[in-house]
Amino acid sequence: MPRPGQPGAEGYRSLTKGPVAVIDIGSNSVRLVAYDLHSRAPVPMFNEKSLCGLGREVAVTGFLPQDGLEQAIAALKRFRVLCDLMRVEKLYVLATAAARRALNGPAFIAEVKDILRSDVTVLAGSEEARLAALGVLAGNHNPDGLAGDLGGGSLELIDVAQGQVGEGVSLELGGLALRDAAGKSLKKAGKIVLEALSGVPIIRQAAGRDIIAIGGTWRAIARLHMAKTGYPLNVLHGYVADARPIMEFCQDLQKVDIDTMPAISEISKERRPLIAYGALVLEHLLRMSGAARLAVSTSGVREGMLHSALPPDMQAEDPLLVGARAFSDLHARDPAHADDLIAWTDDFARTAFPNETPEARRIRHAACLISEIAWRANPDYRAEEASRMICYAALGAISHRERAFLASVQHARYEGLTENTPPPLRSLLSLREIDSARALGCLIRVAYNISAGQRGVLAKTPISVEGGKIVQRLPDAFADLSNERLIGRLKQTAKMLSLDFEVRLV
Repeated sequence: MPRPGQPGAEGYRSLTKGPVAVIDIGSNSVRLVAYDLHSRAPVPMFNEKSLCGLGREVAVTGFLPQDGLEQAIAALKRFRVLCDLMRVEKLYVLATAAARRALNGPAFIAEVKDILRSDVTVLAGSEEARLAALGVLAGNHNPDGLAGDLGGGSLELIDVAQGQVGEGVSLELGGLALRDAAGKSLKKAGKIVLEALSGVPIIRQAAGRDIIAIGGTWRAIARLHMAKTGYPLNVLHGYVADARPIMEFCQDLQKVDIDTMPAISEISKERRPLIAYGALVLEHLLRMSGAARLAVSTSGVREGMLHSALPPDMQAEDPLLVGARAFSDLHARDPAHADDLIAWTDDFARTAFPNETPEARRIRHAACLISEIAWRANPDYRAEEASRMICYAALGAISHRERAFLASVQHARYEGLTENTPPPLRSLLSLREIDSARALGCLIRVAYNISAGQRGVLAKTPISVEGGKIVQRLPDAFADLSNERLIGRLKQTAKMLSLDFEVRLV
């Protein structure tokens, strides 16, 4: 029998039985990311980078720098050993702008092949853009905007909408390349950026939509903005902010001493000199596009490479629900109970929420799948543990507001309406969203009181809304389940929905 979370477990599919890894040889960094499985929701299990600066001065000299090469070779030798130790089943090796442009790039790639014992794909600019866009699709729910992947050597831009990607462009506006071409002058760099972006028609397609930011330098800018504004969640993926304040922040980053910024200690010293150039590019891109928001995606080329290798039916899966199911397989007393709970709440929603949106239904299903994550915790801290786990879990395709919503659901699932310790991230939610989350948590709490988390029970004990009241049906065989505790949980659910309630024996 497969262990929970592995291929063949409840509803979980993967192309591998063990880890898969991607090595990305970029212009600024060389990075290894190993994932637990090659599934629709792969979870990074190891992530290491070396800031080699391979793209440094390539625009000037035409060659990869010798010290950068030596550092990269040392990192790649280490990565090969690590992949062997982790028993990586499949290794993808990608090389981007610096390697494809440098005159000594082919010799370097040949050496990389020998070290890694693997083929190396040197990505053309358009292919790099396509994989970045696929990464956005892989890790975000219904993304809509212009994906921009800013590396050390290049900036890739490509439109993403309705699950499709457009034609991409690659511009020599990466942080290292731009700094070198401008002779370390921000004023000259500004002219280079304006000229390059003005010749790209697809930029205007982002008007009123998102600029979806990928790449270490833009992630660093978002991290600094989160610290400056006191944002309550230190998770980059899914962070969104209105375009205007981000443009103003980017202007500030071109003027201030970066080392004095809040949270600068979280940014590597090697990357800090490139922040002003990344801010310059981002400011002009937001202004010229007319985009409404900046949205950060930590899912990019590497995840796009894995996504492109999946068959179409796996690509079509919802990564949030796949990831939530993996949590169920790992934590639930009976993983099959989650599907019973989904069906049970589906029936309830049809009568209680006839206008439920697909987005709300999706989050409700996720809440059912993760509803057992804290049963092993100390009973006095289950609500706190469950809500914190969801806030910080490695789940993809989920917004920060949805994290906050699920955290409130799980808190109520374990503690009801009592809140000795309020769930985290509540400040991200409206009062209506808070009430909806607590109502769903109370409803799930009713289900566990009846089923004890075991399969095959909920289908025999349906719940619905009839004539302005919640009706919980119990067959004769389960009549003795009706007690003060069940009544109390039904009462809390009814209170949150402003309804009466009844237990009906059938």
